[in-house]
Amino acid sequence: MNTLDDILNLIDEEGVEFIRLQFADIFGNLKNVAITPGQIERVSAGRFSIEGETVFGESADEVLYLKPDLDTFVILPWRPKHGKVGKLICSVVTADGKPYELCSRSILASNLDILKDKGYEAYTDPECEFFLFHTDDAGLATTITHEEAGYMDVGPVDLGENARRDMVLTLEEMGFDIKASHHEKAPGQHEIDFRGDCGVKAADDVMTFKFAVRSVARSFGLHATFMPSPIQDAPGSSMHLKLSLYKEGRNLFNSSEETAGYFAGGIMKYAPETVAFTNPLVNSYKRLDRWKVSKKPAPLRNLVSVTDECGEKSVEVRFPDPSANVYLTIALLLRAGLKGIDEHITPDNSGFHGLPGNLKDALLKSHDSSFVKEVLGDRFADLYISAKFEEWDDYLNKVSDWELERYLLKV
Repeated sequence: MNTLDDILNLIDEEGVEFIRLQFADIFGNLKNVAITPGQIERVSAGRFSIEGETVFGESADEVLYLKPDLDTFVILPWRPKHGKVGKLICSVVTADGKPYELCSRSILASNLDILKDKGYEAYTDPECEFFLFHTDDAGLATTITHEEAGYMDVGPVDLGENARRDMVLTLEEMGFDIKASHHEKAPGQHEIDFRGDCGVKAADDVMTFKFAVRSVARSFGLHATFMPSPIQDAPGSSMHLKLSLYKEGRNLFNSSEETAGYFAGGIMKYAPETVAFTNPLVNSYKRLDRWKVSKKPAPLRNLVSVTDECGEKSVEVRFPDPSANVYLTIALLLRAGLKGIDEHITPDNSGFHGLPGNLKDALLKSHDSSFVKEVLGDRFADLYISAKFEEWDDYLNKVSDWELERYLLKV
């Protein structure tokens, strides 16, 4: 556990001149404000204010504050060696220091407390996929890749291996335990697997991972995107999550496969209601095509399954994608799994018949879900769903290239 003195000593020893205070908005987008070391004591006391309305929308008309988690302090390896930059991940709190109800990090923490009250500790092991694309002359992102590499190909076919290597080394320097890295199935698609952690730290690590990957990619003149399906007719990117519950230091799923099955069954039952959060983009549903209600779903083992890695059992959830707010995703999956255990739901009796076919159908499921509001809170759920409905309407009102290609000359 870091203390304020530990961080102040490290700042002095390493010559840190700027500290980035990072937090997530309701969609899981990383926000950031930089301070100098002279402000760190005020910040650590939770007295650094932000404009809530600007970040969280019109419903947040109060003054909010950033409360840093001192254990998240790390120096950014890709920044200058002189005048170094560190970062802290923060929760958002109200003026009286209480968790803000629209802070997704606090929402995860409160749901972890519910598990803790039952004697459980949750462990999450993530696997994140992403694409590397070239940037144009102005430094803007494209969907251009000059490679045709496939699953686990090597150089010179895999043109991204140097960038991926530097990402791994950078992440290790930041304290990540990297298990493996390789080229994925689609051209320009990559995966870096790192060992997960307990509680909120698992979600914090995913946020830091995405931040580091994007930053290292930029140094190679590349853009790293966690968009689920950026290439037509190519495999999309997922964010597989391996979840396990510990009680008194022991993995429950190791001793009871029945418990693991119930946990998986709960996730299956509530998947249609939660997918608007685990797969939050219009684009997400192009990757989820094989699990749509309108089709005969792919084998259920491809959606949620009990897995065994080196004698450690977990429930692997494969439908979330890396565009999701990871704090909300973990909260919803854990609470769904807990419902499965409490109600003895199995994958076979979960009532799962496929996932919604598009974002609108997913939002309608979430809108009618008492479970979603129980986990996230009424205010958060209503604000998120309303904003996503606006995103869907905006999508429908845009004229696409597909429409022009199909109709312009014929009609």
